[in-house]
Amino acid sequence: MSEFVHLQPDAASGVATIRLDRPRMNALSNAVTAEIAAVADELAERRDIRAAVLWGGPKIFAAGADIKEFQPGADPGSGSPVSLSAAVRKLERIPQILVAAVNGYALGGGCELAMAADFRVAADDATFGQPEILLGIIPGAGGTQRLPRLVGVGRAKDIIYSGRLVAADEALAIGLADAVHPAAETFEQAVAMAERFAAGPAALRHAKAAVNEGIDLPLDAALDVETAEFLAAFATEDARIGVAGFVEHGPGKARFVGR
Repeated sequence: MSEFVHLQPDAASGVATIRLDRPRMNALSNAVTAEIAAVADELAERRDIRAAVLWGGPKIFAAGADIKEFQPGADPGSGSPVSLSAAVRKLERIPQILVAAVNGYALGGGCELAMAADFRVAADDATFGQPEILLGIIPGAGGTQRLPRLVGVGRAKDIIYSGRLVAADEALAIGLADAVHPAAETFEQAVAMAERFAAGPAALRHAKAAVNEGIDLPLDAALDVETAEFLAAFATEDARIGVAGFVEHGPGKARFVGR
């Protein structure tokens, strides 16, 4: 049974919550990292859950890796069965649409964890950042790679090289956040976004796979990924429902079943 990371079904129809709960700051210890990976593995097998909200609670998302476990000169993953980078990658690859609800700080590994989501709904008090440089190290769970993809190389270098904090309004302006809401409404707004995707077709998981897997490939190889995912989506029951619904009733009227 998980101690710090809890998968809670039924936040809404087809939507689960991945709740980080390690007092006081949701520091990403080796134990938390292993539990994130375990939840990602479980979600990869679940077809009843079609979208998920990643949430650290109303006060803080995650303040970063547990620095007390750092041993400079040693392998950062040596104390854990799975590194934070591997756990974040597992979470990024779950078939469900993932929405991060970010209250308070999302720093270091916390920011990297939020960037693994498909979308980030931020509270107006949210603060993002990659402050690893201030410890004499660099981001190691995808920050140097995902941040440039989201905000551009120049902005990412500024944030990573300086270690500065990024407030919610700036995060929205540069593309690090997708929406900003009052802090008390952030989780509910993230659930509402996830619920809209949960009502969508099975093709969403194929679209996610095509984008996530293709973005790192040369164009020809990426187009091959798209073709494979298109054919897989075309074979679903939802594709038959969607095409028939369009012919009979016009666009946007189909009621999908997630298969």
